[in-house]
Amino acid sequence: MASHLTTDRYRQKDFFIADIFDVSPKDDLASMEHPLFALKAGDKNPRHYEHNGITVDVYPGSWGLATIHDKDIWIYCISQLVEAMNRDREDVQRTVRFTAYDFLKTTNRRTDGDSYNRMADALNRLQSTTINTSIETENYRERAGFSLVDSWRVIERSPNDNRMVAVEVTLPNWLFRSVRSMKVLTLSPDYFLLRKALDRRVYELARKHCGNQPKWAVSVAVLHKKTGSTSPLKKFRFDLKSLAQSNELPDYRVAYDETTDILTFYARGGKGARAQIGDMLTKTNRSTK
Repeated sequence: MASHLTTDRYRQKDFFIADIFDVSPKDDLASMEHPLFALKAGDKNPRHYEHNGITVDVYPGSWGLATIHDKDIWIYCISQLVEAMNRDREDVQRTVRFTAYDFLKTTNRRTDGDSYNRMADALNRLQSTTINTSIETENYRERAGFSLVDSWRVIERSPNDNRMVAVEVTLPNWLFRSVRSMKVLTLSPDYFLLRKALDRRVYELARKHCGNQPKWAVSVAVLHKKTGSTSPLKKFRFDLKSLAQSNELPDYRVAYDETTDILTFYARGGKGARAQIGDMLTKTNRSTK
């Protein structure tokens, strides 16, 4: 007897549908710690980074290096995957399907035609940028180069202007292993309000190193290396002073000490405020002796 049911074409799903709203932004620890993303648009120079036994080599494709703003696609996908795992969903896969509109709104972008085109450019840079690294995820080290995005494709286009409506992004195994093992941290929603690439990178490092501590101190020279900045140290220092004076970095107040050339990040709130007051009193006492 013939079945009354048609075939379920999507029973064996190999993608994850990003359909959870009001998700807290999440980032993976490894890319917060090490400079995988360029700070300057149009950068086509290969980069080598080495620190405390970790090496990272980043190679651009024809679209140039993926930037810290391109990383928003990573953050969007990671956030959806983590929230789904927290809800015990069983369909979590490294291929994520989502609507372009939701991504643009979530990451504080405009939703005009140019924004859709820039999103496609970002996906091309992510796919063409390759990484070689000694960073391990889930006790596994990638031996060959891998792209920041394995692949992407347009699932649906608008019939009126051919604008992409839904896309499908396959994350690299390296990143998916990190997410699966919950090596992630929650970011402030105001992260997406930061315009400057350096400010975003500095926030990532402060969030990673400060964690639940009241403060984190780092020399300008070390921070210059860890951000992956290609600016001269003098210009880099000027930009950090400007950031400290603005007091606009989410979650943290920033203080720069010209004598030691050290930047200190204080968590906003009670413990951070007490730590900053304590440091100010110590500095005052030293100067009066």
